[in-house]
Amino acid sequence: MPDITKIVITGGVCGGKTTALASIRTAFTRLGYRVITVPEPATEFKTNGILPWECVTSEEYQWCQMKVQITRERAFERAACGMDCEKVLIVCDRGMLDNKHYMTADEFQRVIADLGYTEGELRDSYDAVFHLVTAAKGAEAFYTNDNNAARHETLEEAADMDDGFIEAWASHHHLRIIDNSTDFEGKMARLIREIAFVLGEDAPYAFKRSYLVAYPDIAALEAMPSCGKVEITQFYLRSDPDTEVRVRKIGTSGWNTFYLTEKRVEGDRKRLVRRQHLTLSEYDNLFRQADPERREIRKTRYCLPFEGQCFELDVFPWWDDQAIIQIEVADRDVEVRLPPQVEVLREVTDDPAYRSASLSLKSFDAAR
Repeated sequence: MPDITKIVITGGVCGGKTTALASIRTAFTRLGYRVITVPEPATEFKTNGILPWECVTSEEYQWCQMKVQITRERAFERAACGMDCEKVLIVCDRGMLDNKHYMTADEFQRVIADLGYTEGELRDSYDAVFHLVTAAKGAEAFYTNDNNAARHETLEEAADMDDGFIEAWASHHHLRIIDNSTDFEGKMARLIREIAFVLGEDAPYAFKRSYLVAYPDIAALEAMPSCGKVEITQFYLRSDPDTEVRVRKIGTSGWNTFYLTEKRVEGDRKRLVRRQHLTLSEYDNLFRQADPERREIRKTRYCLPFEGQCFELDVFPWWDDQAIIQIEVADRDVEVRLPPQVEVLREVTDDPAYRSASLSLKSFDAAR
């Protein structure tokens, strides 16, 4: 069976999804991937005569659309499993959680329950999510409805929808926002680099900027619609000095997803070597093989999208006066604009005491 990676390309209207899908196919076919694109049902529905406002209720329309979407994704995944190739990249033109924007929270939960899924299960079925910011935010001169007959949003509506899609995916463990800070060619190049990193292909090393912050107002964070929350448990396996092998459980509302991530460490930068889903039994088996010199780490992570960047705010049970916020960037010198909800105490990017791998060492207590 081939190695299959499944990603979502989402974002606001006129964000560049159509061009992105073609660019992804070209770039990764050259790298030896069989690229499979799962088309967006919404455009098909509307262009073929099924309109939301003509259905009995909006909830009924969304059920129909999501039923087609999940059935198609599962069928494409099954087909990919039987292909005679080494690597498959499944690219979904929007994912199941995009539909949250068009429903109330109760409506969304009713629909996915009727389809037989939980939100966490749907969210974590994708290995990564890439949000292309609408041209209505930062590239207004290029915003147009002319290239999509199903599109009718104004600039203001497009910007609001863009925010809604980010909120829908905020708690995904690998959400990346591709903004309009460069020209469109640069935007596509950044997207390809981000996908290449997820695949472990030749791409710039990941670099994390980390900051020690005052303990946050948890109630205020959880009240923010754009803030996603997950519970993380992680431990480390024995590995070579230049390699870090981490096993992680990510939990949301009773649903847990398990991952093994291997990164090659070079100074303060890391390159992803592999990331794979684990079953519960595989996770339990690896737990018995955990590095005895390291402790298990538990933390609550708040995912905070802010001005085109995705921040991860980690709250640890042993601290009641501070926390750590971090962001993954391609360049150490990139400008980082921290969310106003956090009070920065100091940057700790170059302080090994505040890295998770250090915090896990049983012999290391300085940062506690």
